[in-house]
Amino acid sequence: MLYLMARHELADFDRWNRLFRSHAGAQRKAGLHLVYLLREVGDPNKVIALFTVDDLEKAQAFTGAPGARQAAEQAGVISVGMTYWSD
Repeated sequence: MLYLMARHELADFDRWNRLFRSHAGAQRKAGLHLVYLLREVGDPNKVIALFTVDDLEKAQAFTGAPGARQAAEQAGVISVGMTYWSD
């Protein structure tokens, strides 16, 4: 099984989470299935999202698309600390 783990620092978790959840259908269409969404205890604006991945190429195309970067910026992603693909 393939996984994607992404760590983000956010301006505002609630704002980001609304947009993130609204893209659930697009995530599933790209073969990404959210398993965990974790928030750092000391700083709840730092999150880690863990997904299972059906198709690596499709998922990488989705996460690397110019629209993904724009959506992240609109949602208040300050920085992407890590994106890790694993099997």
